Amino acid sequence: MLRLQKRLASSVLRCGKKKVWLDPNETNEIANANSRQQIRKLVKDGLIIKKPVTVHSRARCRKNTLARRKGRHMGI
Repeated sequence: MLRLQKRLASSVLRCGKKKVWLDPNETNEIANANSRQQIRKLVKDGLIIKKPVTVHSRARCRKNTLARRKGRHMGI
């Protein structure tokens, strides 16, 4: 339904469509926005938000690296 708005918002916010949050309570107002300028206004008002970057943990990698130093995971 709001595919155009989501695409424009991702372009304005310089991020992927997955990172764009549209306020579910304000769908009618967001649906009326069909230009970049209107999308910028909605971003300023807080109806469209850029989601934070998800954390990519290195804990598993560190654990495996320590094990490899002991000779594990080497196929022998």
